[in-house]
Amino acid sequence: MPDLPLSPGSSIGILGGGQLGRMLSQAASRLGFDVVILDPEDNSPAGRVSRGQIVAAYDNETALDVMGRVCDVVTFEFENVPASSVERLARAGALVAPGPMALAVAQDRVSEKTYLNAVGATTVDFAAVDDLEGLRAALDVIGLPALLKTRREGYDGKGQVWIRRKGDARRAWEAIGARPAILEARADFERELSIIAARGRDGAVGLYPPGENVHEGGILRTTTAPATLSPAVSRRARAIAEAVLDGLDYVGVMGIELFALKGGRLLVNEIAPRVHNTGHWTQDGCACDQFEQHIRAIAGWPLGSFEAQARVEMTNLLGPEVEQWRTASGEAGACVHLYGKGEARAGRKMGHINRVLGPARQARAR
Repeated sequence: MPDLPLSPGSSIGILGGGQLGRMLSQAASRLGFDVVILDPEDNSPAGRVSRGQIVAAYDNETALDVMGRVCDVVTFEFENVPASSVERLARAGALVAPGPMALAVAQDRVSEKTYLNAVGATTVDFAAVDDLEGLRAALDVIGLPALLKTRREGYDGKGQVWIRRKGDARRAWEAIGARPAILEARADFERELSIIAARGRDGAVGLYPPGENVHEGGILRTTTAPATLSPAVSRRARAIAEAVLDGLDYVGVMGIELFALKGGRLLVNEIAPRVHNTGHWTQDGCACDQFEQHIRAIAGWPLGSFEAQARVEMTNLLGPEVEQWRTASGEAGACVHLYGKGEARAGRKMGHINRVLGPARQARAR
C-alpha cells in the first residue's frame, strides 16, 4: 500500500472517462499528480487531458491489474462500478476511494434508503418491488401518486416513471423493463437542494454551502449557490452530511440531494458517492472546488477551503445548447466549461456555464 499523504508525482487512477473524470484529472494535474484513465471508449474526454488511458471494459481483469500496479490510489467518476473490479484493484495494490461500502449502498436504491434512515437522514416512504403483484401491494401502502424506479442504474430521469392511478401499474412496470424496483412516495417539497460534502482520510468532514436546484424532465437544469437558508436548516443539512459520511467511513466528495419541505424539514432524495453535477458551481465560486477537494481527500491531503467566495448560477448545456459558448464566451461574469465530447445528442451533457452573480451572501431565512 502507498504511503499517505501521496506526494506530487504519484499516480491516481480514475474509472470513467467522461466529464467528471476529465475535471477530476485536471484538478489532479494542478496538484502535481499523474492520472491514468480506464474507460472502454478510445480517446475519451478524460483520457485526452491525462497522462494515459487504458482502453478496456471496467471489469477487464488484465486492465484492472495494470491500473492497480501503476496507480497509488484509484477513484471513479460514476457509482455503477462492479464491486468485483474494486476488489481486484485492491488485490493489485491500489487504495480505492470511496470504498466498497459506499458503492454497495449507492448502487441499490432500497439499500440506499434503508441506510439513510438508519443514520437519521430521513427519506420519503418507500417499498421494495420485485414483481407486478408486489407493485400493486406497495401502491396500497405508499399511496398515489408514487414514483417507480429501478433498484439499480438509471440516472437523469431514466429508469423511472410516475404512477398516478392504480390501473397504471402494469404499464409502469413494463416501462421500467419489469426489473426489481423501488416505489417511493411523493415528496411535497418547496425546493430541491443539494449538499456537496467531503470527508478526509483523517475523518474530517466539510461541506460547501448548499445549492438550490431546478430540474426539467429529470435532468438538472440549474444550480444556484449559496442557497438562502435559515441557520436551523443549515445546521440540519450539516448534521445529515456528517451522519451519512461518517457512517460509511467515507473518503472523498459526495453529492447529497435533498427535498426542502414546508417548515424547513429536510428529506434526503439520494446520494452519489462521487463529485456531482450540482457542485460544478464551486469551480468559479470557491478557492478549492469539488474536484480538487476530492483529489485532496483520496490522496490523504488536508481538505481545502469550503467557503464560497461568490454566488454562482450553474447552467447545464444539453445537446445543441453547447453552441451557447459562442455568446457566453463574451459575456461578463460567465465562465464556460466544455467537456470535449463529440456528438451533441439531445439531452447529452456537453458542458456548463457558471455565471458569477456577485459576492457570496450570508444564509438568511426564507
